[in-house]
Amino acid sequence: MENDGQKQATTQDILKERGSRYGTFANHAKCSSALREAFFTHQMKYGQATLTATQTEAIILILHKLARIANGDPNYDDNWVDLCGYSQLVVDDLNGTDSNNPN
Repeated sequence: MENDGQKQATTQDILKERGSRYGTFANHAKCSSALREAFFTHQMKYGQATLTATQTEAIILILHKLARIANGDPNYDDNWVDLCGYSQLVVDDLNGTDSNNPN
């Protein structure tokens, strides 16, 4: 299938590219699951406050990115940029601002 003269990537093409950058999905899933379990088990047992939905989602996404770094290419800067972005979204939420809406 052509799109503006460029071949569209198939699902298999995308999975192959992601696998070369992030390692196997099975290994990533094991690492990501272990990180989530460790964090949320600790937070539920020792945490002093309930996490907001924004904080919980950001933490899940941050742990996902950390698992990608641990399982794949730690020099791929996009993962590090995403870590900053998810953290900034929580800061914005705490301060009542919205990075996604500059108005």
